[in-house]
Amino acid sequence: MFKKLVETYANILHIRFTDTFANLPPATLNQISRNNVLARLWWVVQFLLGRLVLNLILPGAKNENITGKVWLYVLSKNNYESLRFIKEQLPEAVFVAGQNKDVGIYRRSVNRLSTRYKIFYYYKFPILVWGLYKLKGKRALRFFDLIFLATGYYELSLRYLKKYKPNAIIFANDHNTDARALLLAAKKLKIPTIYIQHASVSTSFPPLQFDLSLLEGEDSLNKYRQCGSIKGAVKLIGMPKADSFLPLKNTGTTIQNLGICANIIDDTQAIKELVEAVSRHFPELTITFRPHPGDRRDFSFINNINPSIIFSDGKQEQVFDFLIKQDALIAADSSIHLEATMLNILSLYYRFGTSNFTYDYYGFLKQNLIEAASDIKDLITKLEKYKANRPEVYQRAKYYNAILGSEFEGRSHELALNQIKIFLAEKQAINA
Repeated sequence: MFKKLVETYANILHIRFTDTFANLPPATLNQISRNNVLARLWWVVQFLLGRLVLNLILPGAKNENITGKVWLYVLSKNNYESLRFIKEQLPEAVFVAGQNKDVGIYRRSVNRLSTRYKIFYYYKFPILVWGLYKLKGKRALRFFDLIFLATGYYELSLRYLKKYKPNAIIFANDHNTDARALLLAAKKLKIPTIYIQHASVSTSFPPLQFDLSLLEGEDSLNKYRQCGSIKGAVKLIGMPKADSFLPLKNTGTTIQNLGICANIIDDTQAIKELVEAVSRHFPELTITFRPHPGDRRDFSFINNINPSIIFSDGKQEQVFDFLIKQDALIAADSSIHLEATMLNILSLYYRFGTSNFTYDYYGFLKQNLIEAASDIKDLITKLEKYKANRPEVYQRAKYYNAILGSEFEGRSHELALNQIKIFLAEKQAINA
């Protein structure tokens, strides 16, 4: 039983024990797990008192009836937007999220699973730290706070699934802690699970374990094959969230609007230097700066560099609403490169500062989806080159989006819904 418990949480925490995670820039890693051991201990105390104990006192969320429904499990605003089309077509579907998940403007549309009983499973924490140390080595000690955060999610998931008995659970995330805990609990109770890819994937992700996985294209499938043995059925259906925007591909041949996108792993000083250089060299361009929706840094310095720079708030503005206003894009390791290319927007890969993080994390350069700029000078040279002669690039994305250029282009949501309905009908027939 001890071995099974440790293996379950090793699965739940899969991505936390990868080299990719350990090699995140120190500033980025510090936002997830404090670099100082005393700071990590203090965070554990704060979490214990501010979340776990307090949740025992606070009233539970008032939810709609989620018993026997199809759950759309979301962790973020992006997840919600990726699964919204299912809610519109399946009346039995309901949005469900953990108690403290930030889904932005959709917070009132999501049913919450309270974590008030999570504290009762913390007697397992010492067992998990020791067991994971024996299994994974020193990283279990380095990330003891993340093990503390994860503790109880699996048991809590079992509790709620036994209580509400969902007909199926549809996920848009396959690697975050609570999503994996819910997945493994569902598999334990033989509740059908479906995964819809909502962003680019990496070979650092856990192996696919869903009953049905709906992937965007060959790239995703090939990467998941490298992650390990694939369980369940896999279908390639393109990118549903992009359907309504594909007809809005950029048909221009010049660069007048430039988007600069920052991820949480990107160095602040390097971002500042790039924005300064580009805005100074191209005063005629309309520049929009968009940080990752989960980035909590203060970027007010952007307007101090150039007050005319537009700020795109990822928590308020959908990524495609942002992209259709751009002619070219600059970003480092971000799936936004793919989304931009599908809309025929020239996208350039630029690393903000030096880092041990995997170069070309998503493999976009390897597959010739985008071009790389080695430094600011090279980036400016490339922008100058393409400013008056912007190439057509959207066909490069076909390897990533299986339906581009086919009769189903712009109809990914139809393919996804068809596969979901067939899957649910088959499961219902088996259980009848």
